[in-house]
Amino acid sequence: MAKRNTGKMILDKDFIVGKIDDRIFGSFLEHMGRAIYEGIYEPGHKEADNAGFRKDVSKLIKELQVPIVRYPGGNFVSGYNWEDGVGPKENRPTKKELAWESIETNEVGTNEFITWAKELDMDTMMTVNLGTRGIDDARNFIEYCNSPSGTYYADMRVEHGQANPHDIKLWCIGNEMDGFWQIGHKPPDEYGKLARETAKVMKIVDPTIEIVVSGSSLREMPSFPEWDATVLDITYEQADYISLHTYFTNFDDNLKNYLALSMGMESYIKSVVALADYIKEKHNSLKTMYLSFDEYNVWYHSRPDMVTPMGGWEVAPHLIEDVFNHEDAVLMGLAMITLLRNADRVKVACLAQLVNVIAPIMTRSDGPAWKQTIFYPYLHASLYGRGTALRASIQSPTYKTQSFPVIEVPILDALGTMNDDANELTIFAVNRDPDSPLDFTCDLRGFSDYKVVDHIVLANDDPKATNTEDNPDNVVPANNGDASISGRIVKAVLPHLSWNVIRLKGV
Repeated sequence: MAKRNTGKMILDKDFIVGKIDDRIFGSFLEHMGRAIYEGIYEPGHKEADNAGFRKDVSKLIKELQVPIVRYPGGNFVSGYNWEDGVGPKENRPTKKELAWESIETNEVGTNEFITWAKELDMDTMMTVNLGTRGIDDARNFIEYCNSPSGTYYADMRVEHGQANPHDIKLWCIGNEMDGFWQIGHKPPDEYGKLARETAKVMKIVDPTIEIVVSGSSLREMPSFPEWDATVLDITYEQADYISLHTYFTNFDDNLKNYLALSMGMESYIKSVVALADYIKEKHNSLKTMYLSFDEYNVWYHSRPDMVTPMGGWEVAPHLIEDVFNHEDAVLMGLAMITLLRNADRVKVACLAQLVNVIAPIMTRSDGPAWKQTIFYPYLHASLYGRGTALRASIQSPTYKTQSFPVIEVPILDALGTMNDDANELTIFAVNRDPDSPLDFTCDLRGFSDYKVVDHIVLANDDPKATNTEDNPDNVVPANNGDASISGRIVKAVLPHLSWNVIRLKGV
């Protein structure tokens, strides 16, 4: 019998990464495809509430305990006039939406979305248009959203049935402004100066807000890292976060290479942190710049079909509705571990997107809603990953890949989080090996009197297995892991190509 892989981890109660900001479990909804219309909102559906939002979809979102959702874009926002989405619906214009070549009815706008989000205990991370618009529109919009009555735009909100301010605290200043595809794309110095002045004016209107400036759309952009350096150099004193975006692809169907992509995500984070700290020193600033990883997901299944005209000038066209498989779910688990491992600097993260458009939740118009495979690692991280991230020491067999030829990729990737309020410790672990199980041990130093309460396993013999409307429970987690603890040593077998959640509680 072939010798089985072994992996070891050490967690010490005093060796911490930092406090985990709950907003790291955020998500994203853009006016794109069927994310809004036929996604969260479908009047006439048997599950629709009085406002037209689907209760079955809201139930699944609430299960995820999403703390914050980025809105309304995305590329959409760079051509969006916020005034089109407020006031009586019968007076709202229907327009051509240029980013996705669709028709936007504006049935759902600022007030409807924020009201819906609050009902699901989610804050809104609002994005303002710096593509076709600028300082004046941003200051008017934040007055509309956040100011008490007594001024023009605040009174307009009151007229629209919203007596109390929305009190939106986190604002994105533009989206992917480095991208040639972006409406109103600008060079970094031009964007930086506009973002600086916009942030300055918005903070005069409401000094309690935080600002996210647009970083590089992805690490592979030819302008990275010069774009980020220029923008931070100009905006450092006004900005609170810089954004990062990444999407994982597997076009060549190379599983081991694919599962190594989370290491690229980690390297990207480290690069932006180093860059931000350089600018901090250059400015002799006392402020630390934090990161907002406000778009990340798997996206490749639908990309070959993304040819113009993308939306065909329709309302709610079917755009990038990827059907995710088991190996995608494992990579999602690796992404969650990566974000948590960098919780000292990554304070906000948004899974893009939440419904239908490369999303953990899918719907059929006039039909059901169901969970995709990636739903589960995201769910587990959100439910059990709150508290403090621990700095793990890992020993694992490794392999090399074409994307990382000089880096050893560990078969085991894992992280621990501790929640003192609940007296709980959680171990998240992935076995990257597509063929063999892994004998896992974890030495819990500084912890005593803990018992294993759960070992959740997401595993499947078919890496291409998916969940569909007809078979929504084909890939689901099970509480069938064999984790045990003796003294301070946790032992478990991690199945091949698996996502594992080992939950321990103090006794």
